Amino acid sequence: MIRVLLAEDQAMVRGALSALLNLEPDIEVLGSAPDGESAWRELQRLKPDVLVTDIEMPGLTGLEIAQRVHRHELPIKVVIVTTFARPGFLRRALDAGVSGYLLKDAPAEGLADALRLVHRGGRAIDPQLALEAWSDADPLNDRERQVLRLAGEGHAASEIGTQLNLSHGTVRNYLSEAIGKLGAANRIEAYRLARQKGWL
Repeated sequence: MIRVLLAEDQAMVRGALSALLNLEPDIEVLGSAPDGESAWRELQRLKPDVLVTDIEMPGLTGLEIAQRVHRHELPIKVVIVTTFARPGFLRRALDAGVSGYLLKDAPAEGLADALRLVHRGGRAIDPQLALEAWSDADPLNDRERQVLRLAGEGHAASEIGTQLNLSHGTVRNYLSEAIGKLGAANRIEAYRLARQKGWL
């Protein structure tokens, strides 16, 4: 049996995925979680073979959970099922060690097949997205990404500096680097462009 934990913040989608997977003779849904923090707790308690998670959830994101699984070297495969057809998200997911990245508008029967493939040690990645991901590289480094995300959320440079333990001038340098790399007119446009690409 392939033992699965679901992490999805939309109750209707969570229920539908659970019902769909429980129809399969070789897949058992052990439980589900409505947010990232409870998913992380359930992951440690239930020890599933595969975690099926959305990207954007309250608390921890699906990418952050995948990073934790990778960092703690847990023997759990992570499959992301999301509406975000953004190459940047896929690249970050692969960097975090995920085994699968599927879109919610893909055919339902594909999910069970993807879980079987991942359970056997393979990778299940949406093919069109995979092509785009390698043709559109993320130009930002981690620090630029952090600073730009906080700036886009409305934080002033001094607040960002305090939060990240950086000087005011260093924050401004990271912001201008990010704006320049993205060919944007200002920090708001840079934030919007980076969000669209899935780089934030």
